[in-house]
Amino acid sequence: MSDRRFYAAKKALEQNAHQQDVPEDADFEPSKTERKREAHAARDLGAELCALSDVQLAAFPLSDSLLAAIGESRNIHAHGARKRHLQYIGKLMRQHDVVAIEAELNRIDPDAPQNIRLQHESERWRERLLSDDAAAVTDFISSHPQVDIQALRQLLRQVAKERAEQKPPRYFRELFRLVRDTLSQTDEQADGHGA
Repeated sequence: MSDRRFYAAKKALEQNAHQQDVPEDADFEPSKTERKREAHAARDLGAELCALSDVQLAAFPLSDSLLAAIGESRNIHAHGARKRHLQYIGKLMRQHDVVAIEAELNRIDPDAPQNIRLQHESERWRERLLSDDAAAVTDFISSHPQVDIQALRQLLRQVAKERAEQKPPRYFRELFRLVRDTLSQTDEQADGHGA
């Protein structure tokens, strides 16, 4: 038997023996690679937060020290200093509930899957409301009772007038916003009751 095979077999036996001694429910610390991966993810999440405005940041569960660090990052323009500061923000991020912050970031991200779904559903409802189907308005009001009925009917009339006069689609867009806001309120209420 060659030396290489001998040492490989010996190492396999040692690992087997070691695995038999370790109980299955033992907690292991995360490996260095896993810790670094989590640190990089926290740093990247902090960098995304730096790109948000103060109004958007108010919705996040962040400490004062993290908010101050994010504010300071806006004044740092040198590449090396910015990189160091993002590392610091990443360190502060590890003390926060990253899952809640990611959920809030996904809620305001226009490319998040739930926002794309909301966008498509809003477009479908708008087209259905603008069709000649009289039952569409009744269906929308019955499925979304919190909608401002008067504003909805007024926007529908204004869109029809706008189209007849071939004007720019101002009320067409306002109708979309009304439908989208109504659908998002319904989603938030459903999430509130489901939680």
